[in-house]
Amino acid sequence: MVATTRFPATDVGGGLAGWARVFAQYPGPRIIAGALLVVTAARVALWRWHWWDLVIVAAFVAAQPFTEWLIHVFILHFKPRAVAGRTVDPYISRKHRLHHLDPRDVPLIFIPLPTLFGMLVGGGLVLGLAFRSAERSLTAGVIALALTLVYEWTHFLIHSPYRPRSALYRYVWRAHRLHHFKNENYWFGVTVHLADHVLRTFPDKSAVPTSPTCRTLAS
Repeated sequence: MVATTRFPATDVGGGLAGWARVFAQYPGPRIIAGALLVVTAARVALWRWHWWDLVIVAAFVAAQPFTEWLIHVFILHFKPRAVAGRTVDPYISRKHRLHHLDPRDVPLIFIPLPTLFGMLVGGGLVLGLAFRSAERSLTAGVIALALTLVYEWTHFLIHSPYRPRSALYRYVWRAHRLHHFKNENYWFGVTVHLADHVLRTFPDKSAVPTSPTCRTLAS
C-alpha cells in the first residue's frame, strides 16, 4: 500500500491494527522505529544494568509532558520575527503552521524529516556526552526514541478518522482537537496533558473564546 498524503474520509477498518499499518507506511515513524530497534539491541548487548537505568527512564517519562508543552509553545508556535535585520522563522515552525492550516494532511502531522535527522544526530551526541557510560547513554536513547514514537503515533491517530474507544484516548483526542479547532493558545500536550494542567492551559472549553487564528496561527 502506498502512503497517501491525506486521510481517507472513513475508518480504514481493522481497528488500531489497521491504522498501525497505515502509520508504518510513512518514513518518519519507520526511521524512529528503526533507530529504536538498533539502540535497544545495542543496549541489550552491553547488558550491565544498574539502578541508574530506572532513574533515567523515570526522569524521561516524568519530563515528557513538560517537554511536549515547551516545544509546542516556544518552537512549534514560534512567530516569525526580525533579528538584526533578518527574519527568523524556523523550518519546523513553518511546517507546524501548515499543519494547523490543514490538519488532515498526513505528512504534516509528523516531525519533518530534516528536523528528525537533526534530532537523532544531535540527541545522540548530547546523550553520549551527558552520561559517563555507554550503557546509561543507550538507556536514555531507548526511552527518548520510544517516547518520540509514542508521540508520533498518538498525534497521527488523533488526526485520523479513528474515534476514541477508551476514556484515556478520548481525553487526549478531545483536548488536541480543541487546540486545533477551538483555541490554539491552550491544550498544548499531545500524549498527556499534565503540563497543561500544571501551567493552566487546560481550561474548560466554555471558558475560552473560539480563536479566529486556530488555522493560521497568525499574531
